[in-house]
Amino acid sequence: MQRKAPDFVIFFVMIVLLGIGVAMVFSATSILAYQRFGDSFRYLKRQLGWSVLGITAMTTFMNIDYHRYLKWAPKILLVSIISLILVLIPGVGHVIGGSRRWFIILGLRIQPSEIAKVALVIYLARYLSLKNNRIKYFFKGLLPPLVILGVVFLLILLEPDLGTAATIAGTSVVMLIAAGASYLHLGSLVAMGIPGLLYMIISEPYRRDRLLAFLDPWQDPLDTGFHIIQSLYALGSGGLFGMGLGRSRQKFFYLPEPGTDFIFAVLGEELGFIGTFIIVTLFFLFAWRGLQIALYAQDLFGSILAVGITTMITLQAVINIGVVTGSMPVTGITLPFISYGGSSLVIMLSGVGILLNISRFTTN
Repeated sequence: MQRKAPDFVIFFVMIVLLGIGVAMVFSATSILAYQRFGDSFRYLKRQLGWSVLGITAMTTFMNIDYHRYLKWAPKILLVSIISLILVLIPGVGHVIGGSRRWFIILGLRIQPSEIAKVALVIYLARYLSLKNNRIKYFFKGLLPPLVILGVVFLLILLEPDLGTAATIAGTSVVMLIAAGASYLHLGSLVAMGIPGLLYMIISEPYRRDRLLAFLDPWQDPLDTGFHIIQSLYALGSGGLFGMGLGRSRQKFFYLPEPGTDFIFAVLGEELGFIGTFIIVTLFFLFAWRGLQIALYAQDLFGSILAVGITTMITLQAVINIGVVTGSMPVTGITLPFISYGGSSLVIMLSGVGILLNISRFTTN
């Protein structure tokens, strides 16, 4: 089949989100950057650099035939699992904010869990397309990918990074459903997993406190409920049209991680409901076009791969926005393409590049 032009809607959405992200990163981090480094533009300059690198990666992967990943998938996954193990080793992995999630290479932070997300999606797409006739059977069809998912999930959970682990698990479930897995099997596994999830929350005091703060943040407004209350203050202060770009008050050391986990709150305060609505609409357009690409993909591998990449990015956005709006318990996860980020931004844009390449082979 002759290659077509890549999907214009997704490409346009990416450029707009990146542009908004650069502006919001500068607005959300300028005060923090000056307080820490004496340079208000520090995070802006880095975000611009990573954005250029990410766009380069996106256009590169956009021109690599996605069928090649059928051969590369096992090796990519193996490398990502090894990196997840290495990052947990003291002296190798770097601890920031109590989590051992990063490698520091030439002064740059590399987060292997971000690589693992895309690697797992590619591997599952390969497995589910090649073994699709077995997926209705539990032991010879569904169990093998679940074992791989379990290994990646636990390694990320040990960092600890519950938000990324939840994103990976949710994405994998959607991919399994798209491939035709039994609802009975998946429903039974989810039901059995609920006690384990509750144990993980209760066994860690900080997770338990976050759950209680989600249920009633005003019960402890100066400690466990402080973050979500400040986030709601920011969103509420924005009103319909916002206070104006750069005029957020909550970014003055009230919001935790204003340039990453809670950047949507700063955006809502400065650009109001209109600004947040535009962001949600852009992610909706991305999800819609991504699923259209999956529907008209040339083959089953491309279809499931498109579902996985679309779900991975959309689900992460949903979780981030859910946390910021108080709809979900607080967990550390960034807003794709908007939050400040290095390796995470490049990896996400690489995934979009793969999705755009699949769009070049669609049948519609």
